[in-house]
Formats: sequence, structure tokens, C-alpha cells
Amino acid sequence: MQLAVIGTGYVGLVAGAGFADFGNDVACVDVDEGKIARLLRGEVPIYEPGLDTLIAKNTKAGRLSFSTDVAGAIRNAEVVFIAVGTPSAADGSADLSAVYAVAETIGKNMNGFKVVATKSTVPVGTADQVEAIISRHTTQPFGVASNPEFLKEGDAINDFMKPDRVVIGSNNTRALEVLRSLYDPFVRTSDRIHAMGARSAELTKYASNALLATRISFMNDLALLAEKLGADIDRVRKAVGADPRIGPKFLFPGPGFGGSCFPKDISALIHTARVMGHDLELVRAVEEVNKRQKHVLGSKVLHHFDGALAGRVIGVWGLAFKPQTDDIRESPALTLIEDLLAAGATVRAHDPQAMDNVRPLFGDRVTFVDTMYAAAEGADGLALVTEWHEYRRPDFHRIKRLMRTPSLFDGRNIWDPEELRSIGFWYTGIGRG
Repeated sequence: MQLAVIGTGYVGLVAGAGFADFGNDVACVDVDEGKIARLLRGEVPIYEPGLDTLIAKNTKAGRLSFSTDVAGAIRNAEVVFIAVGTPSAADGSADLSAVYAVAETIGKNMNGFKVVATKSTVPVGTADQVEAIISRHTTQPFGVASNPEFLKEGDAINDFMKPDRVVIGSNNTRALEVLRSLYDPFVRTSDRIHAMGARSAELTKYASNALLATRISFMNDLALLAEKLGADIDRVRKAVGADPRIGPKFLFPGPGFGGSCFPKDISALIHTARVMGHDLELVRAVEEVNKRQKHVLGSKVLHHFDGALAGRVIGVWGLAFKPQTDDIRESPALTLIEDLLAAGATVRAHDPQAMDNVRPLFGDRVTFVDTMYAAAEGADGLALVTEWHEYRRPDFHRIKRLMRTPSLFDGRNIWDPEELRSIGFWYTGIGRG
């Protein structure tokens, strides 16, 4: 099929490269000339394992192209995917201005039947608005659909190529048929396509993210109780997750969730419910617990040093919101660093991919180092925020020699407390009483 993907951010690039790899001709377009120029030079503006290779392969094969010619891509396409950003507005709602601007451009460039599918995460009812906007500018027939993405940053290529489910929402039978045909090669071994109305598809995306976030906030809240009770949340987590009705995923306590999806989508879902006169009390609690949890590591550091961090050096391992990405949006590490700086600490930070994205936020207030061991040199404390592989089994004897005060703050519970204490470290995790 001839596809146009409007927006070359995380979702647009993964979808564009993925569709092209299955033999479709894909035009990825964006109004950001700088971003397109980088892509034309073979530079991928985000870090996602395997994405650079996939883009290079399909660009070389002639199936994937990049351009600022949005109108031309629309006219040539059978299916147009909207994959632009929907950031949070001041009131917590999703800012849909980019989505609506694209819809207007689509309407002005219709030249035959097309399927217009939103991949951007959008509030319930957005497909109706997109349809209305396009209709104001064309008499050509078209079908609008919601086709939300369910990609995990760090494993997005695998998620796209082997989806656990494909959600297609539309009230247009022809649009459903076209999208089902497009996705059939992705689900040949098992039909995992869920067809429904557009509003149901839009709500499915928010419901999925809200439920996953709920599991995380539940365990984070329980972890704080475990500390007060002298219980070990890691043992509790494993025993609870052994129940097949619950399962082990998303039950890991930590410093709070971040990223481009959960915080923004929860806020938008709460706002949507409020507009409809419904209070999502549980989801509001999930959001509040997460806001509090992001300060837990900083509080632990402050408490350990009796509230006095002036003159103290704290190393921070991990700046991205999760491993295998350079995405720092809503990252717990940013909150931790702000808390440490406010208390007078000197912060020395390391991350395998995200340091260039964090530097503009803190400037010379934070020292960024090229190796993880450099972050520990002369430090009074070392806080682990993001569980990159290289942080899991470091040379702790070397770290102890490097540190001025051997204190470890394990924000992901990935280290063995008994082993570290036997080496001579003071150690604390999350919910390990």
C-alpha cells in the first residue's frame, strides 16, 4: 500500500519503518525541516534499539522516504497516519492543535478515497472532530479511524513487528477493511486484531496505560508501607505476582514512572472524565502517588545525611525514564536532581544515552561524566535511578574505593543488600525494610 505518516517523532518513525519493512511504500513527512534534513543524512533523532538499522534498510530499498512535502504525501497515499505530538496543556488536557492542523491539511489535499488513522494518543471523540474538520474542506469520500500504538520504548521495533494486539476503531466499514488488510501480515499466526468503534479504540489506549500505571503506583505505595512495617517488598512482589490472576508484570517498585505516555495520558483521562462530570478517583490517586514517589529517593538521601547535603557529592546513575532510550520526559531522575541541588548537594550524573538531553536543563549546576565509575569518584552517595544493564553488576569493590562515603541508594531494587553490606556499603532500596 501507499502510506503517508505525518509526524517523525517516536511513533511516526517506528510505524513508518515498520510498515515499510512489510513491503509498503511509506512517506514519512514533517514540517520540521531540521528533523527531515537529519533523517535524509541518515541520522535518527531518537535512540531506539534497532530503529537506525531498520530505517537504513528500507530507505536503501526505496520503500521509505522522508520529506517536508506533507500535501504531496497525502495526495499519493491510500492511508494517512496522523502521528504528531499531543502534549499536556496547562489544565491537564491533551493539546490537539497539531492533530487538527493535520486534519485540515488532509481535507485540503483529498483526491480520492483515503483512510485517515490517528496513531497519536488522543482523547475520546477526537476521531469525530478529525472527520468534521476534513469534511469542511472536501467532498471526496474518506474514512476516519483510531489506530492507537502500544509500543514500549526500548523494545518498540519488536512490539510493532509482533504486536500482542492491534486495535482498529472506526465507524466506516471500508476503513476497517483497509486497515485490517494492512495489518494482516503482522498477525498471520494468530488474529490479534480488535475492531471496534472509534471512541472505544480511543478509550482502550487510555485504559491500558492507566491500568499499567495503577499497578506501578500500587506497588510504590505498598513499598512505603513495607518499610514502615519492616517487610521486604521484593518478596511480597514475587509472591503476589505468582497469582495467575495478577501476574508479575508492572509490579516493580521504584522512583515513580515517567516517559511520554503514562503521565500525560493519565492527566488527559482525568480531564476527559471531569468534562463528562465523572470523577476517576482511582486514577487521580495513581497520579498523586506517582508525584509523591518521585521525591522518595531524594528524601532517603536527605534523611541519611541528617538533612545536610551542603558539601556532599551525590552520584546519579541513569537519567532516561527507562533503559534503552534517551527519553527524559517526566523522568524521576530530573526530580531527584532538583531535590539534591535544592538541598545543597553537588551532583555528578551519568547515563549511556540521555546526558545530551539533560544538559540543557541543568547547565553547569550538574557535572556530567563520561563513565559510570566517574560518577562515584569522591562521592558520599550513589543513587541508581534507571536500571541500564551496565549498572546491574558493576565492580562494587572498585566503587567502594572510589567513594568518599560508601552509601548506596538503590531506586530499582536490583542489587543484593546482603552482598553490598558485607563489602562495607550502607545500602537502602525501595520498600526493603
